[in-house]
Amino acid sequence: MAGNSHGHTPAAWTGVTIAFIGFCVAGAFMVMAQPLGFWAGMVIVVLGGVVGGIMRAMGLGMPKQAALVTSSHSAPVAAPEPVGAES
Repeated sequence: MAGNSHGHTPAAWTGVTIAFIGFCVAGAFMVMAQPLGFWAGMVIVVLGGVVGGIMRAMGLGMPKQAALVTSSHSAPVAAPEPVGAES
């Protein structure tokens, strides 16, 4: 995963941040035993996915061509030096 740029886009960061805030809201209201607040937090979580999808459609996500190029990239393999080769 470190070799590609999966998720390093404004659309991904925004969607995940909104979903995380919704998760925190839902968790806090669940502990306080407030079902309405819990469901409001779950709506925020879904809203994060919708916002991320809209931003991706607007061109702020990773283009499909770049995703194909980065996913097929492999690490270079080091070849050993021949024995007896001196400078």
